[in-house]
Amino acid sequence: MKKFLALGYGISCYLLFNGVIFYLIAFTGDFIVPKTVDSGVPVPLVQGLIVNFLLIALFGLQHSLMARPRFKQWWLKIIPISIERSTYVLFSSSALILLCWLWQPLPTLVWQMTHPAGYGVLQGLFWFGWLLSLLATFLISHFDLLGIRQVYLYWQGQPYSPVPFREVLIYKQIRHPIMLGTLIGFWATPTMSVGHLLLALGFSGYIFIGIRLEEKDMLNIHGNFYEKYRQKTSMVMFPFWKVIKGGN
Repeated sequence: MKKFLALGYGISCYLLFNGVIFYLIAFTGDFIVPKTVDSGVPVPLVQGLIVNFLLIALFGLQHSLMARPRFKQWWLKIIPISIERSTYVLFSSSALILLCWLWQPLPTLVWQMTHPAGYGVLQGLFWFGWLLSLLATFLISHFDLLGIRQVYLYWQGQPYSPVPFREVLIYKQIRHPIMLGTLIGFWATPTMSVGHLLLALGFSGYIFIGIRLEEKDMLNIHGNFYEKYRQKTSMVMFPFWKVIKGGN
């Protein structure tokens, strides 16, 4: 019964997270969903900046803190390893739901692309970014990243073993293609409002801070192997972007 409950819990958290991510994409792109980054009654600038910054910071703290090895060591005394990742995914989903629900609209325009060609390019980049993030998860281990592999192994009665580090396809050129795609998704928009700009800036700041923390963990785990990998690949851009190449 515990195995079936863990499997059901993991699948539920996985489906919830995917639903939230699709909502976040529509929220950012300002289409389809009931509430988007610019919809609703505008609020005073200071109020919107404070509330929205706190919502982004809450997600950033949750997403980074719960991923740190020291937190995991403590957390695994409470949560079984079979559902640890699924619980992380659940908390991340909850933080994103809270962000979309309580986001304060600041629709004042920063820029607006009206030329059809420019509009099409930005829309294309928007979808390219989010698709790149999705595909990059499958290049490493999508189901391990989102907790499904852990609950499946538990259901099968097999012990969990971490997925080995691999250099595959785009990971041979870019260390963090998931983050690159996310950055493109947040910034590529034909209509940039003050609220959307704050969302893009806030998540960009979180992404680069999160990358630094993650790379420290990777160096502790993989040592010289990861250091050599850092030296020959870019952080989130292509190799000719020298400013963030290698370990810089």
